[in-house]
Parts: sequence; C-alpha cells; structure tokens
Amino acid sequence: MHDEPRPHRTAAVIPAAGRGLRLGPGAPKALRALGGIPMLVHAVRAMARSRAVSLVVVVAPSDGAAEVRRMLDEHALPERAEILVVPGGETRQESVNAGLAALPQDVTSVLIHDAARPLVPVDTVDSVIEAVRGGAPAVVPALPLADTVKEVEPGRPGEPEPVVATPERARLRAVQTPQGFDLATLARAHREIAVDGEGATDDAGMVERLGVTVVVVPGHEEAFKVTRPLDLVLAEAVLARRRATDAY
Repeated sequence: MHDEPRPHRTAAVIPAAGRGLRLGPGAPKALRALGGIPMLVHAVRAMARSRAVSLVVVVAPSDGAAEVRRMLDEHALPERAEILVVPGGETRQESVNAGLAALPQDVTSVLIHDAARPLVPVDTVDSVIEAVRGGAPAVVPALPLADTVKEVEPGRPGEPEPVVATPERARLRAVQTPQGFDLATLARAHREIAVDGEGATDDAGMVERLGVTVVVVPGHEEAFKVTRPLDLVLAEAVLARRRATDAY
C-alpha cells in the first residue's frame, strides 16, 4: 500500500512587530493608514484573497497583540481565511519564529509576507504558492532591476565612495514578498541558521545558507515596499486607481 500524499495546506505569516522608523515618527509603519485603512489590514487582505491561503498569522508587537486584534476586527476581511494574532519578539527572526510556532500541525507550506507590501496582487501570491506546491522548497517573487547597480567601498554618509564592481544587471533581481516555503525547510533554516543584522530580513537567504536551492518567479510592480514618504504617495495612487476600476 502507498501512503496517500499529505494534502497541501498553506498559511501566511505577516511579521508586523517592528516600528518601521523610516516613514518618520508616530505609529508603527504597519499601522499607518493607506486609503483610510491601516497598511497591515491591506496586507492581511492581500494574503487572504488567495483561495489557497486558509490561515493568516499576524505577528504583533509583544505589547500590542490585543490592539492589533481589535484593529483587524474593525475591518472587513475575507471570511474564507482564519486570522490569528500572536505576540512577536525583539527581532524579525524571533517574530517569524513566533508565527511558525502558531501554525497547526496540518500546515505544509508557508508564506512570509512584509506588512509594508500592502498591494501585492493575488496572482503573485498564487504563483508563489503554485511553485511551492509544485515541489520547490523555497520561492521568491522578484523583478529585473531598472537601474544599473554599483558595488562600492562604503564610506562616511554623504562622502563620495569608490566603485569596486558593476554586477551584470541581467543576472540581478529585486526580491519581493510573499516568499513561499515548504514549512519543514523554513523551520530547519530558523533552527540552524543564526542571523545577524540585515540578513534576518530575508528568510530565503537563510534557506540558501542551508544549501537549498531558492527559485524566483515573476514579481509585480505593485508589490513594492512602502518605506519612504514617496512610496506612500505611490501606494495611494495605486489604490485610487484600483478603486476607480473596481479591481479592488
């Protein structure tokens, strides 16, 4: 007798415990309003719109889980997906771990999504999930770069920096989220790889360090990260256009 393959169940984890200082002082970045609705609510909706996502785990600031739960309850969310709020840790890696720990036993694959990418289209989410379910242990959506990139010897802020190399642009991609994983692979990466600094912002990078191949699927220009005030202007414009064309 052959064992029946496990049915696929995909959950999404949104680490939203950070303060996101680059948009300026005030509320944590994930709670900033976009079109009158907190960015985090848009991000949860973006994950829950996928028919393949049955659970969304929001990792809130350690002292703000009740507040985040209340905020989510105030907004209409797709009823198809269960929404869970758990407290996070000091670092992003700790917060992702808290989200993974909250997943039920029957989850086989997981999406990790930036709360600061509130407008990712459902087609992008679905293409990541399809690639994971097709057998890829780690999948990231990404776009070709519009700009030429220079590697430099970092200097003092504002001072000229010498160029060390110019990577071949055709080989480079700008990575977005949601990043998708076979759950067992991502859990192993979080167990075995201790990450310092910026490396912890990229779960796929942790999986790469296990020696596991990460594959790229096409991203989308509307999955950009809202980090600076100008990004907020662009996000408002995208949202206004979607609402005008009833595509939202």
